[in-house]
Amino acid sequence: MNKKKDIRALTKEELRDFFVENGDKAFRGNQVYEWLWSKALHSFEEMTNISKETREMLEANFVINHIKVDSMQRSKDGTIKNGIKLHDGFIVESVLIPTPKRTTACVSSQVGCSLDCKFCATASLKRMRNLNPDEIYDQVVAIDKQSRLYHNHKLSNIVFMGMGEPLMNYNNVIKSIEKITSPEGLGMSPKRITVSTSGVPKIIKKMADDQVKFNLAVSLHSAIDEVRTTIMPFNTNFPLNDLKDSLEYWYEKTQRTVTYEYIVWDGINDRKEDIQALIKFCRYVPCKVNLIEYNPIDDGQFQQASSSAINNYISNLEMHDITVNVRRSRGKDIDAACGQLANKS
Repeated sequence: MNKKKDIRALTKEELRDFFVENGDKAFRGNQVYEWLWSKALHSFEEMTNISKETREMLEANFVINHIKVDSMQRSKDGTIKNGIKLHDGFIVESVLIPTPKRTTACVSSQVGCSLDCKFCATASLKRMRNLNPDEIYDQVVAIDKQSRLYHNHKLSNIVFMGMGEPLMNYNNVIKSIEKITSPEGLGMSPKRITVSTSGVPKIIKKMADDQVKFNLAVSLHSAIDEVRTTIMPFNTNFPLNDLKDSLEYWYEKTQRTVTYEYIVWDGINDRKEDIQALIKFCRYVPCKVNLIEYNPIDDGQFQQASSSAINNYISNLEMHDITVNVRRSRGKDIDAACGQLANKS
């Protein structure tokens, strides 16, 4: 018995060829492609402009491995966390983050994570597999529906900051963004998409060569190698000097600003030398810094720095004309905030 193929793994050209090979017209492939992507249907039965016979042929040859929103939690601040069940039973989490002016989808790219950041709950889950492009796309579709239902407007932004390291699943992430931004998909502007990485220099250079149009954010947290390695052990393999080189290459090729995500912890990176090292790192390429509120993950090793330590960072960065924003976390009461996604439910 032949295993059915996931129909969304086919290109539009391959779909058109399938219909021609089966004695139908090529344009039938265009119709099915539209149902699968821009209309994001999850069953052949709903494809109302093709015959019952054709739908049965599709059913006999293909599956649509769509996601299912298995659980949904709503925070008192309006944030929604989704437990997303994949076709093989694995669960990932995605988040809808609302503000008065926009809604942002925080999507996952891996089941678990390839990296070992000590402060992140997802890192406690080993990487089981990469998500396929359609599984990433489906998360965005689901969150767009929630945005329209609960906030009365369409999704405005996407961040790849959920479970997983996006650059360790680069090809599938790129394919998903191509679909999300295509007029034949969701038609979103790439300027509204941010890919956040812990810093994989070789892939950052590849992104620059590929002339991607989305935004780049780097989860930095320290500009001193020894400190960064204690909180992000993979830094041993991707040291700051390599990261610096890749970001200079990125800026040279794209002329686009980099965002540094930075959490300040008590007794870890809250000293004067930590601030000076960050200021020096910020001089390499045009950038802005997002100081992110820390969300505890129960082990007690990491504690939010004092207000005075945060203010020291802000005043010193501003003194050196570095744009700095403080990001307050959303959805903490449902473990939906940055670094808290760990499938607790």
